[in-house]
Amino acid sequence: MAAGNPGHASRFLRATGQHATIEPDAFTDGSYVLSIGGAEQSHVNLSHPEDIFYEYLRRIGHLVDLAAPAGAPVRALHLGAGALTLARYIQATRPGSVQYAVELERELLDFVLRELPLPAGTDLHAIIGDARQALGDLDPELTFDVVILDIFSGPEAPAHIACADFYGEVRAKLEPSGLLVVNVGDEPALTLVRSQVAALRETMADVAAFAENGMFEGRYPGNIILAGTQAAWPREWTAQLAALGPHPAKVLAGVDLDQLAP
Repeated sequence: MAAGNPGHASRFLRATGQHATIEPDAFTDGSYVLSIGGAEQSHVNLSHPEDIFYEYLRRIGHLVDLAAPAGAPVRALHLGAGALTLARYIQATRPGSVQYAVELERELLDFVLRELPLPAGTDLHAIIGDARQALGDLDPELTFDVVILDIFSGPEAPAHIACADFYGEVRAKLEPSGLLVVNVGDEPALTLVRSQVAALRETMADVAAFAENGMFEGRYPGNIILAGTQAAWPREWTAQLAALGPHPAKVLAGVDLDQLAP
């Protein structure tokens, strides 16, 4: 499969001992699915990178939309790269943005960049390594408008990342108006989500949670998006995010978030 002409391709990932594959989406022209170990991991629409297929990523996109005036460039840090769906989205909606992406698996990032090239003009700095280590190695003067952490994919998570100390290090890299977004994949008991709400509340000025209604009721496994702000959570964001969906959507902030306390 040649770069710029995607089809079916695979790559062995030495760090995990799994195969990554990229295949066309049979239902959407110009779109491709990245799978790892047979499980779908990312969806990319090369023709329209502003269109995001996975619901949890669309919710993150909506948060990014609110993080700065519409169309304004931002500095964004992605901890966990995947197929760079959100990096593509930010470039499409905020041209001129400067982005950094940290990925533990070198072969995965090389594979994605080769088979699914980034849009022309994308200013992306790729970093291979552990998210916490990479964060500490960044230029001390470099700060971000948005930091997106998309590493947690189940009830267990790397202990050195799923903790208040790490979130404190992230906060130090945020602009005063900066936003930290954390995707938490979890089981119905929401044990990991509850622990991350507590950790974020220790370090960020305010925290909110954004997800499909049923996730908060513990009906099934899925994703809850947590957002940490440097100042009080903007009240208008609650209504705006709920209206943007995907539907049905719910945002918990302030005392409403207490239902996710450990």
